[in-house]
Amino acid sequence: MSQSHQLQRRLGLFDASMLVAGSMIGSGIFIALSLMAQWVEAPGILIGLWILAGLFTMLGAISFSELAGMFPHTGGQYVFLREAYGDFAAFLFGWTQFVVIQTGLNAAVAIAFAKYLGALLPIFGEANVLARLSWGELLPVAAQSHLPDFLLRIEVNSAQLVACAVLAVLTGVNIRGVREGALVQNLFTILKIAAVAALIVVGLARSGSASHFSPLVDFTPGKAALEVGFLAGVAVAMSKALFTYDGWSTVTFVAGEVHDAHRTLPRALVLGCLMVTALYVLANITYLAVLPIQEIAAARENRVAESVAIVLFGRIGATLVTVAILISTFGAVNGLILGGARVFYAMARDGLFFRGCATLHARGTPRTALLYQGVWSMVLVLSGSYSELLTYTTFASVLFGGLTVAAVYRLRISQPDRPRPYRCWGYPLTPALYLAICLLFLIYVIQGDLQATMIGATLVLTGIPFYLVWRARRSSRPADRELPARRPGQHR
Repeated sequence: MSQSHQLQRRLGLFDASMLVAGSMIGSGIFIALSLMAQWVEAPGILIGLWILAGLFTMLGAISFSELAGMFPHTGGQYVFLREAYGDFAAFLFGWTQFVVIQTGLNAAVAIAFAKYLGALLPIFGEANVLARLSWGELLPVAAQSHLPDFLLRIEVNSAQLVACAVLAVLTGVNIRGVREGALVQNLFTILKIAAVAALIVVGLARSGSASHFSPLVDFTPGKAALEVGFLAGVAVAMSKALFTYDGWSTVTFVAGEVHDAHRTLPRALVLGCLMVTALYVLANITYLAVLPIQEIAAARENRVAESVAIVLFGRIGATLVTVAILISTFGAVNGLILGGARVFYAMARDGLFFRGCATLHARGTPRTALLYQGVWSMVLVLSGSYSELLTYTTFASVLFGGLTVAAVYRLRISQPDRPRPYRCWGYPLTPALYLAICLLFLIYVIQGDLQATMIGATLVLTGIPFYLVWRARRSSRPADRELPARRPGQHR
């Protein structure tokens, strides 16, 4: 390709760090504590879970940093898996990203934006149903009981159209150029950090007392955990915190457009995750300082930040938090769109995805990959299936994350001579701790919902026939991989 038709390294450390933080901070920080308090009614334990989730995220980021320094190429995690385990494992990751995980997250966060817009302007809310199709009644009753709702009925409402419009606008912005996408990301990330920071400062200044932290540690399970026990309740509460930390690996997908990526990416991963961890922990300390744990658990629609803002600012506080969430979710969607399409572009360059996705726009962006991603995300929005699909593939997301961290060990053995600008701090303990937590979480997910796990595994495996077809086609033409030549003695 000519220089003008290659991905350009136009993103610096600040851009990459903002992409890490912006992709992580969505709507979760404004509601997750209320969900957690329904399972655990001990302020000290809840704060501990937020710290533990942040440490877990840092373990993953530190481990990914070594891989990002070794392979600073477009596709990030897809490339890491390909180099460690081969094309098949990498393809299944990329396929699952396209079918469910990446596009499902795009859809979910865009819908979150639409829901909160509907809170300000009801005409754009979910209650404004525009069309409804219920064909499941034509099926036998036995069949209906075994199929999820989104396969039995389709409903289109104003919120879905708003979500599709957001996806279309931000896809267009990112097609225009990576700098344009980065500018939107930087602006909205700064705004959302400022909004949460303002809530923290005002909340801690006005709380004036730590009385709501008493008892700091109480081993009595919350109401939702009475049937399953305290430890199970802690595990569920922990999963809510972990979900809000997700998205930090998105920056690795755009590695091919980061200046001095082998040094910049590790720094951005660590800086971004540290920033978000500090922000999350302080925000939840603020919530617990302002409101009693019982009120947090009973917050309307789990909007704990809104309840806190009402105490601090009066009724206008609800509007202020809604605006903050709109800013936060809009920025998060942009980051997910910017990063996700690069995985499909890298797969196509390997000959393992739709061929058109390997082409670039005249501005040097993966236009076709962005369009494929945007269209499928809209399909998931309109089908209403994204929530169920994300639930089904929770285990797959954790599994691929664990396999990527395990690649640190595998590549130390298989490619010992490859330069490592950043070596995993605390190796071999750091990745081992991450893998141990992944294993426990996988066991819990499988035992807790075996049916969802099996459906998720089936969704992942649907990629096998596509892999076989694309691999067969690739044999007739060389793949265009973005990798430097290996030194003598290095092996795939």
